[in-house]
Amino acid sequence: MPKGTTRHRVLGHAWVALMLVIAMSRFWIQQIRLVGPFSPIHLLSILVLVTVPLAAWYAHTHKVAAHRSAMIKLYLFALVGAGIFTLLPGRIMHAVVFGQ
Repeated sequence: MPKGTTRHRVLGHAWVALMLVIAMSRFWIQQIRLVGPFSPIHLLSILVLVTVPLAAWYAHTHKVAAHRSAMIKLYLFALVGAGIFTLLPGRIMHAVVFGQ
C-alpha cells in the first residue's frame, strides 16, 4: 500500500493508540518476576511508551526515514519480543500452542 495516504494515517493513529493502551496494560502483568514485580516485558513496555510517540512525531514532521526506522524497530522489539515472552513455558499461551 502507498505510504502517506489518508488510509495510512488513519490506520497509523489507530495503531499508535492501541500500542500505547497495550503497553500501559502490560504493567499489570506480573507472572514473571525477575526483579521484584518487574520482568523483561516491562522493559518492552517502556520501550513502546517512548518509541511510539517518537515515531508518530517523526511522521508528523515528515522525517520519513526516521519514522520508518522507528516503526521497524517497534515491530521487531515490541511485537516479536512480546510474542516470544508469551510463549515461555508456564505461560497460558505456551499451553495453548504447545499443549500441556
